[in-house]
Formats: sequence, structure tokens, C-alpha cells
Amino acid sequence: QVQLVESGGGSVQAGGSLRLSCASSGGMYAYVSYCMAWFRQAPGKEREGVATVLPNGKIPFVADSVKGRFTISRDNAENALYLQMNNLKPEDTAMYYCAARRGAICGSSVPLYTYWGQGTQVTVSS
Repeated sequence: QVQLVESGGGSVQAGGSLRLSCASSGGMYAYVSYCMAWFRQAPGKEREGVATVLPNGKIPFVADSVKGRFTISRDNAENALYLQMNNLKPEDTAMYYCAARRGAICGSSVPLYTYWGQGTQVTVSS
């Protein structure tokens, strides 16, 4: 059974940085064939896409709200996904989720993704 485990969340002040990681295991053979994504959900709001990355490392989607501040990347040799978050703002406060789907269509819609992690909390104070 595929498992995704996020780590790296925490509490920071505005302007700070965090690096989220997502480790994949448990039957996720051919990790290189999976589209990977980061989503986030703030209290009382819908889950939204943050960024996606194709199996070949290309990045087809980055949310306007994080462009220039967040960078998604993957390491196919380590079955790992990352999200470097710089210049964090209070509005970035949310639970951040790693998600995966088989194939090379890396949309930002929640229903596209088959596998989800449990999330890691990011809290940014002003």
C-alpha cells in the first residue's frame, strides 16, 4: 500500500523559511512514473493546489499566491518530494499535504490525486 509521509512543518515568523519533505514508500514502485503535488488547506477553506511536478521534474503548475516564494522539487532516486518555502506570510498558514497520481497529467485539482499524506502543519505569525 502506498504511503506518503510529510515532514518539516512548524511555526515561523513572517519572512522566515521552511522546507517540507514527503517520503514515499510501500508499493510505490516506479516512483518516476508518478505526478507529485503539494496542496494546502487553511481552517474553514477548501484544499487548494500549491504546486505540481511532472515525473521528469518539470513544473506545470505553481499557485499565483506562492510564485517567486515557493519551489517544488523531487528526487526520483530517493522517492522524495520537497517544497522550499521562503518569505513566508501569515496567509500561508495551513495544513500542507503531499499527493500523488500515476501518470503525467499533473493538474492542480484535488480529485485527480489518488494518494495523500496525513499533512504537516505550517503556522506563520506576523
